[in-house]
Amino acid sequence: MRIHLFFSFFLPILCWFSPGWLPVWQRNFLVWRKLALPSLLGNLADPLIYMLGLGYGLGSLLPQVAGVSYMHYLVAGMAVASTMNAATFETLYSAFSRMHTQKTWDAILVTPLSLDHVLTGELFWAASKSFLSGFAILLVIMALGLAAPPFVLWVIPVIFLTGLAFSALGLIVCALAPSYDFFMYYFTLFITPMLLISGVFFPAEQLPRAVYSVASFLPLSHAILLARPLLLGEYPKDAALHVTALLGIAFVAFSIAVTLTRRRLLK
Repeated sequence: MRIHLFFSFFLPILCWFSPGWLPVWQRNFLVWRKLALPSLLGNLADPLIYMLGLGYGLGSLLPQVAGVSYMHYLVAGMAVASTMNAATFETLYSAFSRMHTQKTWDAILVTPLSLDHVLTGELFWAASKSFLSGFAILLVIMALGLAAPPFVLWVIPVIFLTGLAFSALGLIVCALAPSYDFFMYYFTLFITPMLLISGVFFPAEQLPRAVYSVASFLPLSHAILLARPLLLGEYPKDAALHVTALLGIAFVAFSIAVTLTRRRLLK
């Protein structure tokens, strides 16, 4: 029984290394390509408004934060937060539409592809799309002279890893959601509080000890603790720990998402 549970939990991860999910990724890409420009502009608008408005507006009224200007402090959080939001919206609203409303997943499952392939394709598509959002913000950061080469190049894999972790978490919510309204609980109870306590806008160390202890385990905190030092030209402390945490969240969340989706669609 334990062996069966072990394989059922970790077997979906093996699909990551199989080419079977590529047609699902390609299908989503071809659909998105028709609206690529409006989609990218929509994903860019919100973080750019926050970054420029808070960075140059509020930042002009603030002293240095953690030894740097507020704009330099803020940009790392904006890059990974943009990635988080794009991955979350894609795996919630878009993936739910393909699963529940449009019945796209049902059509794909008629082919030789398995549900594991479908979900893996959705995972990597959401991670890819969110990577474009985060990378676009990174290009703006570089254009404004707020990134330190060559360390900034290491932010690129951090952005993709952040998208992968939040895409896996989003697929869990997609599997549980009875309707679109359900997603507001996820945003209100998880995404928004995490955005406020993970160190995006101010140092998380200023929070009460209990809140800071919780915040240190959140995926957005790990992403920021990797991206912020790199953008400042420093090597992140405990980099291996933060990378392992994001990968672990992606692995575990994806396995849970596959199990829940299988119960929902194949029962």
